[in-house]
Amino acid sequence: MDEEISIINSKTKEEKIKNFFVNNKNKIISIIVILVLLLFGFFFYKEYKEDYRESLANKFNIAKSQYSSGDKSKVIQSMEELIDSKDSTYSPLALYFLIDNKIVISKNKINEHFDQVLNEVKLDKEIKNLIIYKKALFNSEDINENDLLKILNPLIKSDSVWKSHSLYLLAEYYFHNNQKQKAKEFYEKIINIKDSNKNINSEVKKRLQSEYSE
Repeated sequence: MDEEISIINSKTKEEKIKNFFVNNKNKIISIIVILVLLLFGFFFYKEYKEDYRESLANKFNIAKSQYSSGDKSKVIQSMEELIDSKDSTYSPLALYFLIDNKIVISKNKINEHFDQVLNEVKLDKEIKNLIIYKKALFNSEDINENDLLKILNPLIKSDSVWKSHSLYLLAEYYFHNNQKQKAKEFYEKIINIKDSNKNINSEVKKRLQSEYSE
């Protein structure tokens, strides 16, 4: 009897499973098709991204070669197109190239590119902090105190690895503008940072020893 009941239950389960597939055939097929399309879409998108980044790398290398060979006519255009691409690697690299080689004379234009990269490109936290610092450094020679503080404020209030660099830039700014007491305050802040940059820390100690020791 128990064996017969077991056989009946087994057949009942098989019948239920069979009916489920029959009744939901269209839904099951649709789900399978969607999963296959998603899988193909994922690999297609991945391949597209790889090809796209490779094209950005080629454009960057070609522009560098053109600059090195003296053919600078298309370099600015190529680098600005790379900035416009909003790529986390090549947008910052193109901006650095324009700055380091002083290709774009207009500071306003460079600052527009800085803002574009900072506001529109998805960046790692410390890469973004580095670009903020570079923007402050780029403008430090002809910017007023409030504007320099405004640029560097996110770094000064953070635990970024670029915090000591930012404080040192401000200290040097005040020192060279003959505001030595303010400069001293920022030099001392650097000394008090637990993990401040060793080279900066060393320079600060020399400055304090030579300029502020009694």
